[in-house]
Amino acid sequence: MPSPVLFALALTVVLLLVVVGVLVLAGVAYVAYRHPRLEKPISVAATVATVLVAAVAAVAAVAVLAVR
Repeated sequence: MPSPVLFALALTVVLLLVVVGVLVLAGVAYVAYRHPRLEKPISVAATVATVLVAAVAAVAAVAVLAVR
């Protein structure tokens, strides 16, 4: 029988990861915009977003496996 507490904890972690990831994404885009020599802002933001999506998918997969 799946533990509802464990499932709620996993969902909370995913939610916090998304919130923090969006903040980091906005920060990286802002820094890249203010310092163009770092990279083009959209490419840097897209790279960070890709890593964020991979991290969220990994945590969600662990949450689904934990519920089973």
